[in-house]
Amino acid sequence: MSSEQKNVELVKQHFAMFGQGNVRAALDMLSDNVDFQSPVSGNAPPELSWARPRRGREQVVELFQELLEKVELERMELGQFTVQGDRVVVEGRNRGMVRATGRSYEHEWVMIFTIRGDKIVRHRHYYDTADVAVAFRPQ
Repeated sequence: MSSEQKNVELVKQHFAMFGQGNVRAALDMLSDNVDFQSPVSGNAPPELSWARPRRGREQVVELFQELLEKVELERMELGQFTVQGDRVVVEGRNRGMVRATGRSYEHEWVMIFTIRGDKIVRHRHYYDTADVAVAFRPQ
């Protein structure tokens, strides 16, 4: 298996661990000093308080704790995987519900992973934040 194929498999396993609720195993695939940003924006809506740059595995744990306190992820669909060298790009779609309002959102996203030494060292998650922010507002 080529190194590019191994990188794709690592990312697929990362998603699978999250999907099975094995968050600790998914987080163990991150390097200790992972550079994790979701979304990469200096202007994230205030409702998306988790959406700021994180450095290191423990800060990523905090991100997911904060996210899951506010949002229930209902579905995540993985689409196209594209790989070149140590970078894996994944296109997908997800649906969630804001716990405080009961309102749902759905959007497409792109995630870019950089892999070194069988660990994810960099993660970027790009998505339109507007639909999520609207779901935080009472009807």
